[in-house]
Amino acid sequence: MADKPAKVLIRRHSGVTRITHWLNVLAVSLLLMSGLQIFNAHPALYWGAKSTFAEPWVSMKKVEVAGQPRGITTVGDLKFDTTGLFGWSGPEGRREQRGFPAWATVPSWRDLGSGRSWHFFFAWIFVINGLVYWLWGLAGGHVRRDLLPTRDQMKPRHILHEIVTHARLQFPKGEAARRYNVIQKLTYLAVIAVLLPLMVLTGLCMSPTFNATVPQLIDLFGGRQSARTIHFLSASGIVLFIVVHLVLVVVSGLWNNLRSMITGRYAIDAEGDKA
Repeated sequence: MADKPAKVLIRRHSGVTRITHWLNVLAVSLLLMSGLQIFNAHPALYWGAKSTFAEPWVSMKKVEVAGQPRGITTVGDLKFDTTGLFGWSGPEGRREQRGFPAWATVPSWRDLGSGRSWHFFFAWIFVINGLVYWLWGLAGGHVRRDLLPTRDQMKPRHILHEIVTHARLQFPKGEAARRYNVIQKLTYLAVIAVLLPLMVLTGLCMSPTFNATVPQLIDLFGGRQSARTIHFLSASGIVLFIVVHLVLVVVSGLWNNLRSMITGRYAIDAEGDKA
């Protein structure tokens, strides 16, 4: 039996990257859960400037079906029975009319005022933390060095190769594991440069004070209700990213990835190492 290749620890994440990463984990988690509490106050989404209550494009509500309460989720022309999860949620015998279930919201009970307080508090943490990350990343070269794809990485053949190897759950070894691949770079850039700023800007559209000061921002997004919808979709995109990210963290080496984000050190195969 062939011996396993020796491992060497390399420095992969700086202290600033690790601290801002874990602060983001906390802030985004509480933002999402408190955001669902706010959404539950009116679990429906619309396009345009005003709520057209008879025509939501997404809704979660309790409906009587054959004399029995059911949770019905509507997305466009599609209707789904989501009893127990959305609309009419909770374990049988203790169900209540609410969009998202109690375990997914902060606080768990229905309290719009507390949900807003939690949301705004962690929104400030999220924004300040993001600014620190961007300013440090730009000044220290982290963004240019680690996140911007190289010309060779952007070649269609190379991108296709990375997509295929990711789909096969084949991950880089040795020297190639020292840096992010093009899929990681493009994904991280899409999240931190598009989805997260979009979530912040559309969130500002929910503030009456900010609306009065900068009304052009709401117009940019096509109206208050459109901004609310885009805010929800941006958050959904972030949730999808988190789920995929966690799956890849586990399948590519849970302990090695956790260690790199806690201590900054990441183990790679020593063969071919150029440290």
